[in-house]
Amino acid sequence: MTYNFMRAFADTWGLLAMALFFVGCITFALRPGSRTRADEAAQIPLKDD
Repeated sequence: MTYNFMRAFADTWGLLAMALFFVGCITFALRPGSRTRADEAAQIPLKDD
């Protein structure tokens, strides 16, 4: 009984949660102003201290 419940839960709400997480990650990465922060973060390993 527990396995069937968990499988049904994962099939419905798990898929929705993963889709929302994906959309949130894409939105976070493509938001205005993120390019400058990404460029700054990309240059961190190349800086000489």
